[in-house]
Amino acid sequence: MDANRRISLTAGVLFLVTFVTSIPAVALYQPVLDHPIRYVAGGGSNNQIFLGAFLELLLIVANVGTAVVLFPILRRQSEILALGYVTARLVECTFIAVGILAVLTIVSLQQQTPFAHGGEVAYALAAVKDWTFLLGPGFIVGLGNGLLLGYLMYTSGLVPRRLAVLGLVGGPLVSLSGVLVMFGVFDQGGAVQGLATIPEFLWELGLGLWLTFRGFEPSPILEPAYPARFEVAATAT
Repeated sequence: MDANRRISLTAGVLFLVTFVTSIPAVALYQPVLDHPIRYVAGGGSNNQIFLGAFLELLLIVANVGTAVVLFPILRRQSEILALGYVTARLVECTFIAVGILAVLTIVSLQQQTPFAHGGEVAYALAAVKDWTFLLGPGFIVGLGNGLLLGYLMYTSGLVPRRLAVLGLVGGPLVSLSGVLVMFGVFDQGGAVQGLATIPEFLWELGLGLWLTFRGFEPSPILEPAYPARFEVAATAT
């Protein structure tokens, strides 16, 4: 197995790990997010929430890993855009980390002696978690995983261009749906937002499967001597 195949395999497995960790974590968090006041009053399992938090910690590792592992290859296509993809992943993970802290703080409220405004604090923390989900996976992902990574994969030819088009289409749809939810055009997690995420979902899943089982398509940027492209725009004087 050559170096490029090891990179594609590692990146593909990490993309698949993001699905294995993120989807169950959302389900595990529901008692806290749907009924935070009831949860603080003693109506939920802390171990379930701890498991969700642990899965999201693994999600952070996988998210950062996908960007770091692919960077040496993608920088040959465009170092600026590749660095932008890494940055977007880090920003996304920052939102996820803040959401984890919000959920774990609700657990701490349940474990401590109840106080007068514990329910209100729990409700506010649940709202923080919702906002981090909207701004991270619901907005930044569309720019990073969708638009930037989709463009880099499309222009480099590392994966079939028909697959990369899903990222170019799905990324802006995810970001736009996040903005519309923020302005109250439709509800978070509703049918419209769900439909808007389908192309991005298929893009990330398809990319993970392709890189894991097929690897990179033949591309000039896979040659070791291929130079990195900085693509710095010239400024008119």
